[in-house]
Formats: sequence, C-alpha cells, structure tokens
Amino acid sequence: MSQKDPGEGTPPQPQPGQQQQTTTEVFVDDSATLPSYSNFCRVTATPEEVILDFGLNPQPFATGRQDVKANQRIVMNFYTAKRLLTALSMTIQRHESTFGAIELDVRRRAGSAQQQFQGGRGPVGPQGIVE
Repeated sequence: MSQKDPGEGTPPQPQPGQQQQTTTEVFVDDSATLPSYSNFCRVTATPEEVILDFGLNPQPFATGRQDVKANQRIVMNFYTAKRLLTALSMTIQRHESTFGAIELDVRRRAGSAQQQFQGGRGPVGPQGIVE
C-alpha cells in the first residue's frame, strides 16, 4: 500500500524568498458608453496629469482661423498615459502590419490616390477588387 503525499491536490506553496504570482482580470461594463467621433485632439499637461481634449473639426483642411469645440476631456495621471501610449502604439503597429503604413501627410495620400486613378484601373477596393 502506497502512502499519499500530504500536499497532493493542494496548490504548491511558495518557498521562502519566492513571490507568489497572481493574475488580475478586469471586466469593463461598456453597456452605457456613448460612442463619439473625433478628428481633433489637443494634449496638454500639468506636473501631475495629462489632459486630452477631443473634438470635431468640421473643416480640417481649411486655411485661416478654425474654431474647434472640445466635446470630451480625459484627465489621467502619467502612469495611465504611458500605458495608453503603449496600447495605442501596439494597436497601430498591428494595423500597419496588416494593412500597410498609415500616411499622415495628406498631400502624399492624395498623390497616391491620384496615381491609382491615373493608372487606368480606377480605385481599388477591398481584396484588390477594382471598383
């Protein structure tokens, strides 16, 4: 007859000097969240906080004075801001690896669209389908 190990069936106990690793799951209830669109963001900061103002610029390519009304303001500490920066960076890297580089210069974007049009094929849609 074999003897049963007294620790069998119980989770291993950390040895002295070892830290126990725990995991945390965060569940977000976004059922009452109202989505909004923004094509403008202003970032300001104090020594303790980062302030993000989001708004809609109805004429983003107009010249002269443009008045933009900030609709949302997010205030966060620098630790949260750095985590946001990391999350956004990872998200953009995944998007660009799937769909190609995101060109921020509007003139270059317009130029590449014009080249596709002048190529005689017309604009190319999803999966390379000519529209």
